[in-house]
Amino acid sequence: MAKRKTYDDSAAEQDSEEVSSLEESSSEDDYDEIRQEFEFFDPQSPWDFEGFKRLLRQLFDADATSFHLGAIADLILAQPLLGSTIKTEGNESDPHAFMTILNLKEHQDKPVIHELTSYISHRAGTNPQLSPLKPLLSSDSGKKVGLILTERWVNIATELIPPMYRMLLEEISWAVAEREPYTFSHYLIMSKTYLAIPSLLNEETNRPKKKLKPKAMKGIDEGHTMYYFHPEDEVLERHAALFGGFDYVKQSAEGESDSKSTFHDFGIKQRGHLILIEAAKFEAAVKEMEAEFATQPSIAAAAMDKS
Repeated sequence: MAKRKTYDDSAAEQDSEEVSSLEESSSEDDYDEIRQEFEFFDPQSPWDFEGFKRLLRQLFDADATSFHLGAIADLILAQPLLGSTIKTEGNESDPHAFMTILNLKEHQDKPVIHELTSYISHRAGTNPQLSPLKPLLSSDSGKKVGLILTERWVNIATELIPPMYRMLLEEISWAVAEREPYTFSHYLIMSKTYLAIPSLLNEETNRPKKKLKPKAMKGIDEGHTMYYFHPEDEVLERHAALFGGFDYVKQSAEGESDSKSTFHDFGIKQRGHLILIEAAKFEAAVKEMEAEFATQPSIAAAAMDKS
C-alpha cells in the first residue's frame, strides 16, 4: 500500500481561458505536455531490494564494491516504518528515490555496519575537516549517530526531497515514542559531489578553455570548483557541525573524467561527501530546506497524508 497520496509534478493548472489562448497562439509550435505522477511508499520487500542495490551503487559510486550492498538493502527493509521511497508505477515498481536512517550504535556488531563505519572513519581521516568523525564513530563513543542514506534518479526534482526529510523526522519521533532505539545525538548524511576537471582533450587539441558557469557553487577544492549532486546538501551544511569531501578509495584512471563530461572543456571527478548535524539542529535544517525549495501544495499533501 502507498503510505502517502499520489501527486502530479506538472505545473499547476492554468485558467481555461489562458489554456485556450495558448493553444491558439502556438498553432505552429505544438507540444506535448509531459505529466509524471509520483507516489511515496514505505520500504517494502521484496520489490525494493534490487532497486535499493542500484541506488546504493550509485550513491557509493567507485567504492560501491567495498560494501555488501545486499546486506545494506536488507537492513533498510528490516525497518519498513522508517524512511520512504518514491515510485511512478505503483507499489511493485522500482524506486526512483529512497531515504532511510541506520542506527550505527545499535547495529555496530553487524558486519555491514562495521564496513560502513570503518570506511567513513578512514575516508574522514583524509580530510582535516572530517577528522572529528573518527572518535565520534568509535565503538566506545557514547554518541548515537544515525546514518542517513538517500539517493535518487536524475528525474527526481529537488522539491520532492524536503518532504522525505520531514517524514523521516516524524517517523523517528513515533519510533522513539514506542521506545524503539532511534534517539540520536547526531545525524550523518552520506552524499556525493563532483569537481569540474579541465579536460585532457583540451591539452591534445591545445584549444583555449571556456569558463564554466557554476551551478550551486560552494567553494574551491584542490583548485577546482565543487558542485552538488544533491542541491539540498548546501542547506544542510549551514546547520552542520562539520562537513567535507573525500576522494574515493578506487580512483578513476587518468582521462576517465572525460567520459563523464557534460561540458566540452571539462571532465567530471566524483567525490564522496559527508555532513554531520547535531540532533538538536536537524529540525531547523529541514525547515530551512522546506523554505529554500518551496514545496508545491500538492507535494506537501502527498507527503503528509497517510493511507
